[in-house]
Amino acid sequence: MITTDRKTFCAKRALARLNVSEKWEVPTERNRYEALWYQTAGKIVPGAVPEVIAVDSALGVFAMEYFDPADFSLWKTKLSEGQADPTDAGAVGSVLGHIHSACADRPDIESNFQTADLFEALRLSPYLRFTADSHPDIADRLHDMANRVASARTTLVHGDVSPKNILIGKDRVVLLDAECAWFGDPAFDAAFCLNHLLLKSVWRKDAHVQLMACFEAFWSACRAKATWEEVGGLETRTAALLGALMLVRIDGKSPVEYIIDEKDRARVRGFAKALVGVPISDPLEIANAWDREQRKHA
Repeated sequence: MITTDRKTFCAKRALARLNVSEKWEVPTERNRYEALWYQTAGKIVPGAVPEVIAVDSALGVFAMEYFDPADFSLWKTKLSEGQADPTDAGAVGSVLGHIHSACADRPDIESNFQTADLFEALRLSPYLRFTADSHPDIADRLHDMANRVASARTTLVHGDVSPKNILIGKDRVVLLDAECAWFGDPAFDAAFCLNHLLLKSVWRKDAHVQLMACFEAFWSACRAKATWEEVGGLETRTAALLGALMLVRIDGKSPVEYIIDEKDRARVRGFAKALVGVPISDPLEIANAWDREQRKHA
């Protein structure tokens, strides 16, 4: 955060090594693609992403709009406090789906986001491929999934739709941290966010019912914007990725920090591996199965 006599804004530079326990190094050129994602998405949904003020590609820094905590809350903070409001989730799903729809099958946008190598380094290798090494019994399935995702070229993807990267304001939501920007499969974005809503019901068991309502609200809003393909295909790919990502956030390079109890970790791991082994084709069916699992341990 930088404050001058005229305004307050933020400056961001990408880290060459990510702040996790495993060694994880990624090219810092992702900084300029994050700024470009904001500029592209901002034309589609004004106000739902930070305004980019300036970009210095040589320094690997860009300046962007500052959001006052008096007016915006981090979605992860709200969820950690048990404030799981389906209205928030629906708004996030609607914004994300709008971006996906507007950018689908756009060669001009695709040409600006030739970031397949970055997405591999940021998401596919440390998530799906790294986890495959720990689970040889389903390694082939995880590698096949990673390869399918890597080959997709459908629309502009954020790549890190996590509650820690989303601000909730009085009349809008704001998506942050688009370092993983990529022109690929929108199912990855949907599954990434849905996964967090499932896992947070382990963290906040008292808010399980509300989190399941958030899951349905997000998915319904996001799916409703899917004009670029038959919705069944998006459902199937999202559901497949959802099971894999549940496992990834337990055994990948970047496990969630809030599921600590080994019994809980083992329960998520078992549920997720079963999904990878015998996929369910509808995210809502996965949510219903997880709801039954959670109620058994309430």
